[in-house]
Amino acid sequence: MRGEGIRKGLKEIVPLTIDASLAPTNLIYIRSSYLLLRIMRKVSVVMGSTSDLDVMKDAINTLKDFGVDVDYGVYSAHRSPERLVEYCTGLKKAGIEVIIAGAGGAAALPGMIAALTDIPVIGVPIMGKSLSGLDSLLSIVQMPPGVPVATVGINGSRNAALLAIRILALHDSEISKRLEEFVRKQKKEASEKQLVL
Repeated sequence: MRGEGIRKGLKEIVPLTIDASLAPTNLIYIRSSYLLLRIMRKVSVVMGSTSDLDVMKDAINTLKDFGVDVDYGVYSAHRSPERLVEYCTGLKKAGIEVIIAGAGGAAALPGMIAALTDIPVIGVPIMGKSLSGLDSLLSIVQMPPGVPVATVGINGSRNAALLAIRILALHDSEISKRLEEFVRKQKKEASEKQLVL
């Protein structure tokens, strides 16, 4: 598949041919008078059970608010490990740059993913019916040396999304601008609350 655009030179109009097969098809958009390729940053949000969606939806919505493409699904490290392995082997081909994994109880999911790929993994401990989520927090945060998983607070999926956004912002100017605006707005809101007090 090939896409054609027009780039204006100083003296003539130069045909610009872009091989769209080298990048995902949804990465092309028009800016000014020429065709520009912008990489659509992609994050995968996974959880161990459908019941975890109530917590993990905050991560999904936050990522979307920042214009990040989100892939999400349910993968159980204990009930369907083969399916999880298959998912991990296709992450790079799918263009995933950061993974957010939420799990409760024994919470093996984030660690299993980190063991199967070198893509950054952010773990979200999910509060269960026992131990108030402390079991999942300790399971995720106590990874062995050499297999890191960044861990946020219990049920902290929004912070996981914001951490993923900070990672992406290091090499994406558009996301970086949105992040700067988010921080400015947050500071302003905090100042206004202080004035009310």
